[in-house]
Amino acid sequence: MIRVGVIAAVGYAGRELLRLAVSHPEIKITAAVELEAGKKLADAMPSFAKVLDIELETFDPDSLAKKCDVVFLALHGGKGIPIVAALRSAGVRVIDMGPDFRIKDSQLFQKYYGVEHTATELLKEAVYGLVPYYRESIREAQLVAVPGCYPISVILPLRPLNEFLEGVVIADCISGVSGAGRALSEPLHYPEMNENVRAYKLGIHQHIPEIEQETGNRFMVQFTPHVGPYTRGILSTITARPKGDVDVAKAYNRYGQEPFVRVYAEGKLPELRFVRASNFCDIGWAMDRRTGNLIIVSAIDNLLGGTAGMAMQCFNVMFGFDERTALRFGGMVP
Repeated sequence: MIRVGVIAAVGYAGRELLRLAVSHPEIKITAAVELEAGKKLADAMPSFAKVLDIELETFDPDSLAKKCDVVFLALHGGKGIPIVAALRSAGVRVIDMGPDFRIKDSQLFQKYYGVEHTATELLKEAVYGLVPYYRESIREAQLVAVPGCYPISVILPLRPLNEFLEGVVIADCISGVSGAGRALSEPLHYPEMNENVRAYKLGIHQHIPEIEQETGNRFMVQFTPHVGPYTRGILSTITARPKGDVDVAKAYNRYGQEPFVRVYAEGKLPELRFVRASNFCDIGWAMDRRTGNLIIVSAIDNLLGGTAGMAMQCFNVMFGFDERTALRFGGMVP
């Protein structure tokens, strides 16, 4: 059994990770760290009553090192840097679902997150946790940086086409409100968000350098995120200019053996309901013969396929389990 700890266990990503972990036959959850230390997990999250009997605790890297083989965490930009550094100093393998070790350029990290990176020595050690492209490196990794949810929905559709595209790639993406996390925020209150759709952080969103880094910096990405009045899921519409004729279907053949990437035939498009509460990324595409543009649509569940599910897939790779373990389920329809 692999002993697992979860930091920020009551956050949306943390609770999704716990929900997957309790169904994993080779995981024993030995620690759950949260601000509500001293409470039973089930008191903080009644949905875990009779599912997981564990008490929330404060962060202590030495204590976690004694009882955990690996620790997951999911904190906002900058918050996880000292925690990951302390865990690595204590010799613990880490799967970070937050953003602090995704971007290799610390200056870009500071520019987009507004926080100085104080553990730059770990950036070289961190392996980007996009399993289809870093599987072999993840196997031996001591620190995995799980991709952001928006980046997963853009990088997976674009990366097989990197060498065939030119100019600026436009990515218009819409997420459910859970993408903002558990913290209270007036713009996301029900009266503000119900029957509303809002674009935000145009041209300055923190996921821009991550997307461009992981598409090889071959083109600039005009990334426009939106938030919609639903709980979970990301639908991304990507418009790109091919260099001449491109066999898109052939380029996407590289996903044929990937357990959690599903590519549709030309003209068939994914929907959020096909992937809700699953680890799948669905990709559809069409050539616009009038404009010459390639239009790609992807769908993921931001909390699962975009965060906790990808983290669990990384865990399975790291410890030699079937990648589908604790993730073998389709989308929740209806």
